Amino acid sequence: MHKTEITRRQFLAGTAAAAGTVLLSSCTLQPSGKMAKRTAADQVTLGKTGLRLSRLGIGTGSNGGSIQRRLEREEFNRLVRYAYDQGITYIDTAQSYNTHEWVRDAIKPLPREKLFIQTKMHKNTEKPLEVLDRFRKELNTDYLDSVLVHCAVTKNWDEEQKIMLEAFEEAKDKQIIRAHGVSCHSLPALSRAAQLDWVDVHLVRINPQGAHIDTPVERWNAKSDASHVPAVMEQIRAMHRKHHGIIGMKIIGNGDFTDPADREKSIRFAMQCGLLDAIVIGFKSTAEVDEAIRRINSALAAT
Repeated sequence: MHKTEITRRQFLAGTAAAAGTVLLSSCTLQPSGKMAKRTAADQVTLGKTGLRLSRLGIGTGSNGGSIQRRLEREEFNRLVRYAYDQGITYIDTAQSYNTHEWVRDAIKPLPREKLFIQTKMHKNTEKPLEVLDRFRKELNTDYLDSVLVHCAVTKNWDEEQKIMLEAFEEAKDKQIIRAHGVSCHSLPALSRAAQLDWVDVHLVRINPQGAHIDTPVERWNAKSDASHVPAVMEQIRAMHRKHHGIIGMKIIGNGDFTDPADREKSIRFAMQCGLLDAIVIGFKSTAEVDEAIRRINSALAAT
């Protein structure tokens, strides 16, 4: 296993130092009193976790990871490293995407301490601590920045996944992981997540068109539309009030937004709603990375 240069003292000191700025804006003030220019590459604070990640993340799970896996390994490596060169240090993966080892190879030449790696574990996983150890081996890292319960849909998902929640808490105490949370795929699950102090990090489905966002039906693929957006935003505001870490996903509508106008509308909404710490987009080309950065920077400049 790759040995990262992090000790217990460094781990705690780094987290504590970042936590001291958790309630401040991710922007800093220039001496003139003017707000610094914000960009997709900014290192932002994730809620009250004290952890830092790039405002834009690269996802490896488009259509369950099939889009990324269709790339040749060499092309995938080039894509991840290109994104890193543009300042994207947040990489999002999951057990179900089957991309852990792809990510491992892609980040091999990159400094681990500058990366934020988030992964997710299947619901109802037995022996979750052993699975976390396997994740670390697959990714060749001593620790994971954030691990989520993947695809919660029921209103009492936390009780159903109690073994996993307790295991994640133990892993956090042992510094195997630095934060834990959940990705929700229904409004009842999202509403419950917003209430839980256990949740450090929320991965939330959000876009103004309502494509593939959470609905009142306890099913991950229930049909959604723009009528569900206000209810989703209400829960995200509740998370924000608690200073939970919030990362937006489905920004490109699960790939449905083939019209540039839709992508522009969604990215502007995400950047200007004032509720998200970061967003993640599944990319398959450097051109898509460039476009997302350009649109994010433009949206931020307009606020």
